[in-house]
Amino acid sequence: MKKTAVLLYPQFSEYELSVALSILMQGEKPVIIVGLNHEPIRGEAGLTVVPDMTIEEVNLEDIDSLLLTGCMDIFALKDETRLFEFLSLLEKNVSVIASISSSPFLLAKAGLLKGKKYTVGMTEEARILSGVFESDNYSDELVVQDGKLITARGRGFIRFGKMLGEALNLSFDERWYQE
Repeated sequence: MKKTAVLLYPQFSEYELSVALSILMQGEKPVIIVGLNHEPIRGEAGLTVVPDMTIEEVNLEDIDSLLLTGCMDIFALKDETRLFEFLSLLEKNVSVIASISSSPFLLAKAGLLKGKKYTVGMTEEARILSGVFESDNYSDELVVQDGKLITARGRGFIRFGKMLGEALNLSFDERWYQE
């Protein structure tokens, strides 16, 4: 079975991943944790995670989906060109990309949101200042799906996780995730 790559970076938001990871576990979907390097990654709430591999080590043939979380300072990643190259390569090989909170910034910077309806956990001012978002395609909805892309604002993490599970056709008990 192909895997879901969970891309983590410093100050990642643990809670935004909680329901999605639980649904992946319930649906018996294999997961790999991917980092920019092999160093342990500390989340915004203090959880430290050791990545299974780096973005350069991912075998794209093994992956069918990508899960991205927001972080305290997503703009700290704005110059990580190899990250954006990875996202562009991965986009061609996966059936689902799920991105929550500030992480749609990474997708937009990599060109993956061009012509796609999306939402993001950023103020309008931050979206404009970033220079990478198409304002006409922004939606105020909590969670948005456009083709293979699922985007959400942080507080939509329950619905976001469910949409990821549904997009991957996983079997899971929705009663575990009542809002």
